[in-house]
Amino acid sequence: MMQKVTINKILKKKNKIPITCLTAYSKTIAKIADKYCDIILVGDSLGMVLYGMKTTREVKIETMILHGKTVKNSTKKSLVVFDMPYKTYTNKFVAYKNARKVIKLTKCDAIKLEGGKKIVKIIRYLTKRGIPVMGHVGLLPQTSTNFKTKGKNFAEKKQIFEDAIDVSNSGAFAIVIECVPENLAKKITKNVSIPTIGIGASMHCDGQILVTDDMIGLSDFLPKFVKQYSNLKKVIEKCIKNYSEDVKLRRFPSSKNVYN
Repeated sequence: MMQKVTINKILKKKNKIPITCLTAYSKTIAKIADKYCDIILVGDSLGMVLYGMKTTREVKIETMILHGKTVKNSTKKSLVVFDMPYKTYTNKFVAYKNARKVIKLTKCDAIKLEGGKKIVKIIRYLTKRGIPVMGHVGLLPQTSTNFKTKGKNFAEKKQIFEDAIDVSNSGAFAIVIECVPENLAKKITKNVSIPTIGIGASMHCDGQILVTDDMIGLSDFLPKFVKQYSNLKKVIEKCIKNYSEDVKLRRFPSSKNVYN
């Protein structure tokens, strides 16, 4: 029987066992990921991946809740983290109201918030009221105007490092570090007491996360930090092409597919 991954177990993996994380938005992917992942993130990346939105800022909390319920109901082992959408945590009171609603309706194990010093009070407020929070520093998809590496110059590097320290000290149980240089990710991981989860942030982080659809070749997004383990888009296209030909040539349905 699979043992449930808890926040305490995630904390104990710091500097010891790499933490495996992936995104999931559906029953099928969640059930598969649950066999192998410590953490499953119901990411607001679903806006672009599933709905063809240009940014994550268009994602509504109601949409996220539907996917959060599905993923949580389809998992037994993994820690399921809910990505709080843009402008759902503008202050600590709004954040608490929305986070409570999310946890109540989806039964997810934790939420994720993007930002550093600006959201420290919010993280502290939520965690003191029993809502576990995962942080996110570096490239912040909800507020970044373009997709590029963060922390290349001294000022940016200093800000991201300080943001990570502040998030760590505010009560978060882990921090996602996105698209930063290797030396910065290494420095953050060494100086914070909680696990770091990298996405484009090198092997020096305590764990790694990718958008599943990028990793399996279902999306058109393939930045440098993504390793594509398969190209399911080609597999699916081949299946649909073969089906289409079978229908047109009256090879489908055959006698095997007909009720007598």
